[in-house]
Amino acid sequence: MEQGTLEFLWELAPKFIAGTPHSAKLGIEFLSIDIGRATLRLPYSHKLSGNAKSRVVHGGVVTALLDQASGLAAVSAFNPISAVATLNLSIDYMRAATPGKTIIGQASSYKVTRDIAFIRGIAHDGDETDPIAISQATFMHTGDIQNYKLETQEATP
Repeated sequence: MEQGTLEFLWELAPKFIAGTPHSAKLGIEFLSIDIGRATLRLPYSHKLSGNAKSRVVHGGVVTALLDQASGLAAVSAFNPISAVATLNLSIDYMRAATPGKTIIGQASSYKVTRDIAFIRGIAHDGDETDPIAISQATFMHTGDIQNYKLETQEATP
């Protein structure tokens, strides 16, 4: 892929995340993108905990983070860049997230066919060797994204 493609991805990716109401509401933030790879972060918020006493982030929030990171990795894996739809997402939870810590979601493609991107992901809170969860996903390309215009939307409270 050409340098222009990577520049386009760096312009698109933050808008892709901020423009997705669910991601914006959860507070998911863009960190980085490369061809077939994406990294996002989710700063800790007590509002995202599944249990007020334990303060552990709800597993559904971790799922959303991994789905967004995986989708963005899939978008960037196709040549040309493509809009995608999730075909399958499987998550293995390894442990609870540490209360108060930011969660990092990383995803990368390991195979891309003409129509399908195969993605692996990991969520951790600072140590990749001690994951909160790992994921496996497949995405289907649904069309050229080069002409898409994404506008940042503010999440409603």
